[in-house]
Amino acid sequence: MSRVGAVAAPVVVGVAGLAAWEAVVTLGRVAPFVLPAPSVIGEQFWTSREVIWRTALASGANALVGLVIGSVFAVLAALVASRFPPVHRLWTPILAVLNALPIIAVAPLLNNAYESTSSLPRRLVVALVVFFPVFLNTLRGLTEVDPTHLELMRAYAATGTQVSRFLRFPGAVGYLCVGLRQASALSVIAAVVSEYFGGLQDGLGSRITSAAANTAYPRAWAFVLGACALGLLFYLVTLLIERLATPWQRRHAA
Repeated sequence: MSRVGAVAAPVVVGVAGLAAWEAVVTLGRVAPFVLPAPSVIGEQFWTSREVIWRTALASGANALVGLVIGSVFAVLAALVASRFPPVHRLWTPILAVLNALPIIAVAPLLNNAYESTSSLPRRLVVALVVFFPVFLNTLRGLTEVDPTHLELMRAYAATGTQVSRFLRFPGAVGYLCVGLRQASALSVIAAVVSEYFGGLQDGLGSRITSAAANTAYPRAWAFVLGACALGLLFYLVTLLIERLATPWQRRHAA
C-alpha cells in the first residue's frame, strides 16, 4: 500500500495540475503565445512525434556521451584528490569556480572552436556541467571513511592503492550514485541549452528555438515536453543503476 500511495500521490497531483492549467487557459482565454493549453500541446506532441523522437535521440546521445566523459574524469579526479590531501585543497576551489561558469557563456565559445557539423562542443559542455556534482559526491564518499576500518587496513600493511580499492571506493559507491542521479538531469539540460547557440540543428534545443521564432508556440512546448521526457528517462536509468549497485540500501529500508 505504501508503494501504491507513493506512485498515486504524484500522479493525482499531476493530473489535477494539468486540469487546472487547462481550465485557466480555456476559461481565461489566455493567448497561445503566453501559455498554450495542455490539450493543444499534447496534440502537437502527437503530430510531431517522429521529429521529437529523432531530435531526442540526437540530444540524448550528446547528453549520454557527455555524462560518461564527465563522470569518468570526475571519479578519477576524486580518487587523486582523496589520495593526496594537498591536491584536494588545491583542486576543490578551482573546480568550484569552473562549475559557476554559465552554459550560455561556455557553449558559444566551444561552438566557435570546432566545426559547425561537430557534436563535440555540446558533449564537452555536458561533461563540464556534470563533472562537479559527480566529483564532489564521490570525493565525499572517498574521504568519509570509518577510522576503525582505516586503522585496520594500516595494521594489515595495506598500500594506499589497496586502501582506495578495498575500502574507500566501495564505501563511495552510494555517494557516486547520488552524484550520477543529480548529473543525469543536468546532462539533458546542458545538452538542450547548448543547442541554442549554433552548431548542428538536429536536437531538441534547435527545434524549440526555431518553433518559437516562427510563433509556433504549442509546437515549441511539445519539444519542451520531449526534453522533459528525456530528462526523466535519464533520471530513471540512473535510479535503476543506483538500486542495482547498492542492494544493501534496499535491505536496510526493508
